[in-house]
Amino acid sequence: MARPRFAQTSTAVTIIILFLLMAASSMVNEHSAISEPSEAPTSARQESLEVDCSGYKFEDLFDYNFAAFDILLNEDWATAQMGAVAYVNGSNSATVRENLDGLFEGTPGGNNSWMSTDEREAIRAIGPDCIADMDTRIGIREGLPHRGGVDWNDLEFVKDGISLDEVNLVPDNHAEERNCQNLLASSDCKEVPVTITDDLQILMFTKEGESNNVQFDQLPNSGASNFTLALNVTNMSQAGLVLTFPQLQGLRLVNSSLRDDGMESTAMPLPETQYLPDGRLRVTQEVNYASSEYPIIRNLFLDFTTQSPETNEVPEWTAEAPVDGTVIPYTMGTRSLVAGVVTELWATDDSGWALDCTFADSDYVGQWITGLDEDGTLFLDGPADVAANAQAESECTVVDPFGATSVETRNWTFAQPFTADAVISEAGDAVEFTLTPTGVVSELSVSAHAHQMATMGQMRTVTVASDASTISLPLEGLAPGMVLVMGQAQSNGMLDYEFMLDFGLKKASAPPVIELEVNLDGTNATWDASYLKFTLQGKVLDADGESVQMSLTLCGYSTNDFVRSGIVWEIDVNIVSCSSQNPPVTIYDITLVATDESGIMTTMQVQVPDPYASSNDPIVDDSLPVAEESMPALSTLATLTVTLLGVIVANRAKKE
Repeated sequence: MARPRFAQTSTAVTIIILFLLMAASSMVNEHSAISEPSEAPTSARQESLEVDCSGYKFEDLFDYNFAAFDILLNEDWATAQMGAVAYVNGSNSATVRENLDGLFEGTPGGNNSWMSTDEREAIRAIGPDCIADMDTRIGIREGLPHRGGVDWNDLEFVKDGISLDEVNLVPDNHAEERNCQNLLASSDCKEVPVTITDDLQILMFTKEGESNNVQFDQLPNSGASNFTLALNVTNMSQAGLVLTFPQLQGLRLVNSSLRDDGMESTAMPLPETQYLPDGRLRVTQEVNYASSEYPIIRNLFLDFTTQSPETNEVPEWTAEAPVDGTVIPYTMGTRSLVAGVVTELWATDDSGWALDCTFADSDYVGQWITGLDEDGTLFLDGPADVAANAQAESECTVVDPFGATSVETRNWTFAQPFTADAVISEAGDAVEFTLTPTGVVSELSVSAHAHQMATMGQMRTVTVASDASTISLPLEGLAPGMVLVMGQAQSNGMLDYEFMLDFGLKKASAPPVIELEVNLDGTNATWDASYLKFTLQGKVLDADGESVQMSLTLCGYSTNDFVRSGIVWEIDVNIVSCSSQNPPVTIYDITLVATDESGIMTTMQVQVPDPYASSNDPIVDDSLPVAEESMPALSTLATLTVTLLGVIVANRAKKE
């Protein structure tokens, strides 16, 4: 197959390629689902940012190790959400980068054996246009099972719903990274050789805020009658396909057929089906196609019906299910109540099961909804204005995908076991957590702790009956910032209540503590022999365990040139910045500042006397000429010293 050449718009070309990567992997149109795939186009439109990716497939450009496709049909039976992830590893990643770079031939920086961030961004920009031109290779047809030779209802991409991304196409800070060499490259453009073998991924998903990125002609009976789904899997080397259908009672896969060039084949395993806890049907298919099998045209056909099976067992409750009268606790504003790993043990049925609950006796008839979500989590949706002590009585049965229900029902009460409030203690070292029982159970044992994502405070336990009770939850060990209250409540006749409550509380940051080491003679500083600088030492601590930054200011000059080892610090302070002070400095006023991660500062003032001003026996540098007649007066010597210091500083500056 000839490689397309692009000559004008680098951005357009880039996107065409990268986009092929992602969406082409999905499939081809109805006709290619029952005929040989079309050849890739030999040219592309060049006007503006338009692209033409008709006939391309993912495999035309990407030698992936594995690709996963997830197709979710929406409730309208006319739109769908398609997600795709292609994993490209080792030498295959180098091949992909080379293929992509080659598609930029004729553009600045294109086909130069380097993959650049400019090329990557161009792909992201117009990728949806390219994918929208491609065929999904999926068709659907209502009626009796079909095996080709009919007008298929093709699934088509919707440009406005498509988002693309990649991982590691141009690895950050790669050892072989360089600035882009072409003259039209962006200022921050980086590029790596196409020969690098760093693993990469190509991703397609539904754009945020959009409900679909695929559409088809709405099925007249919304899936309630027989239909066949056809997929062209030619050249899909190794992939996993997941199809999830809307909840439809009785929907089941009754047959599947794999055909190579129109003949029945056993080259792939049979599809697997699963009914999700929310009642939806999910079909999983492992796809493979060895390169040696080309040009065999491989098509997969899946036949569905809503007709009930000849035999069907009635679902049953298990001993693990909550008994009649059980209280199921919930938190206002929290939808998920019981995890799927727990609820999956509540009932049994060969075909899967779901919960069917009604709230006929509730004060909010029609406003309460409960059931199991896709993961089996028990959820509760209720009115926003429900009273804190409201109780919703529900009657629940187990129902299987074909409408069979359990003989026995279970009556449960949904309620909040307590209301709560919390404040930071006056001392700032604890959360004062107050619980008020709602009366749904006679007694509660509550254990709770102050909680952060990575840290938890000490656990405290209290038993409450009819009156409110307050627990003091220590904040020791927690970092400054947001604090939640986490815990568990238990009572006879109630499911264990796991709670995480946010009262908008924050632990305040304690200021750092600065300690200054004092010499044996009571002085703060240790002067060096030249008396041009002195050393300060000490410790800095933060009660919250946050890191602390330090700074020092002297005579208007600031520095953070501290030597740190754990909590110990040391700094050499040069007095040159004070040499121009008038009148001359006799006491060096130093400001030490410690700032923790929360921005809380501690300031310490330190005074270091000038050794010349504090001694009656001034120190004389023997290298300086001294008049034999007599020693100059102290004030004269001090003035001379300051002047000489200025000369030294000037000389040092010239040398530097």
